Amino acid sequence: VQLQASGGGLVQAGGSLRLSCTASGSIFSIGDMGWYRQAPGKQRELIAYITSFGTTQYADSVRGRFTISRDNAKNTVSLQMNSLKPEDTAAYVCNAANVLAAGNGGYRRDYWGQGTLVTVSS
Repeated sequence: VQLQASGGGLVQAGGSLRLSCTASGSIFSIGDMGWYRQAPGKQRELIAYITSFGTTQYADSVRGRFTISRDNAKNTVSLQMNSLKPEDTAAYVCNAANVLAAGNGGYRRDYWGQGTLVTVSS
């Protein structure tokens, strides 16, 4: 199982970006999918997640500005980021939790994508 993220880049404050992350492989099911971010010198933080049923949760810092969504048929999770601020600058990493896939011996595992960099200029 691999997670491939895309969509990062440089944007001015107040602008928007959309991140996407697709899980590939012989996947039977995925539990929660989420986005984390890590700014230089700071700990990684969970900013949004979505359950397989579509229930969402957001960190206070992004609620009302970011929207997470997923396409279960495509094993894809997306993050629409609006009204971006310089403090949103970070490496954004996607996560797929409790993944049941071929080759895992019937056990569920968590998987991480590579980071995609978002830079917001003031």
